Amino acid sequence: MIDGKTQLFGLIGWPVGHSLSPAMHNAAAAALGLNWTYVPLAVSPERLPDALRGLAALGFRGVNVTVPHKQAVIPHLHSIFPATRDTGAVNTIVINDGQLTGFNTDWSGFLADLESHRLALFGRDCLVLGAGGAARSVVYALLRRGARVTVLSRRPEQARRLASEFGAVFPDATVTPGLMEEIATTSAHLDEPIIINTTPLGMAGENAGLSPWPDEPLPRGAFVYDLVYNPARTRLMEQAEAEGRRAVNGLGMLVRQAAEAFEVMTGRRPDMEVMRRAAEG
Repeated sequence: MIDGKTQLFGLIGWPVGHSLSPAMHNAAAAALGLNWTYVPLAVSPERLPDALRGLAALGFRGVNVTVPHKQAVIPHLHSIFPATRDTGAVNTIVINDGQLTGFNTDWSGFLADLESHRLALFGRDCLVLGAGGAARSVVYALLRRGARVTVLSRRPEQARRLASEFGAVFPDATVTPGLMEEIATTSAHLDEPIIINTTPLGMAGENAGLSPWPDEPLPRGAFVYDLVYNPARTRLMEQAEAEGRRAVNGLGMLVRQAAEAFEVMTGRRPDMEVMRRAAEG
């Protein structure tokens, strides 16, 4: 029951109606007996500065950040956790005494889930599809483990900028930008790559049934990781499985990053299985 002592948490994005975050966080809080509520907040890009100022005024203790705001929030924060600054994207904001501090649990959630599939990353070829906010967290995680990363984007300047920025953070790393249109020729030179889709292609809604991969064979020994989790089996995953390749969706990353964000915002460790069951509906 919501009362005068209920602590407020939420999610800001545009849109937010599809998000599973409220279900996961509210289930975790209920399991811990916390008096709090977590609400989705649809914030258009032009109203983002006003919304961030209003969070502290309304007494919010923390929020998660989703597309398209993960990079746009950064100039409006009072401080950023060091590792988060290197990713260049924020997915969690803690509010304390009116001060907004940014964190990123996407990269660690992705890395923990990827490594749960017993994949060796050091020196491994990794092909990242997309160069937006989600890609930044993925690339950061892969480079921390010493992978060789190629980033493909439909906008060449976006891929080049991402490669340049992470090249500065990891001077000894290999980060190669490229065009999504050249996906087949680029991937042909990779050895048993891990292919990570960070684009919305395949997601339920207007992108349902689409795939970032053309009607071409995947590289030999490829492992496909699709950040899309709704639907549970995407077109890209179907393509991979039809060729005998292993493929997983992004539900594991979603749950792991949410659990870490919950702990960052509350100081309490949630039950990940409770959050997973809530996400699965």
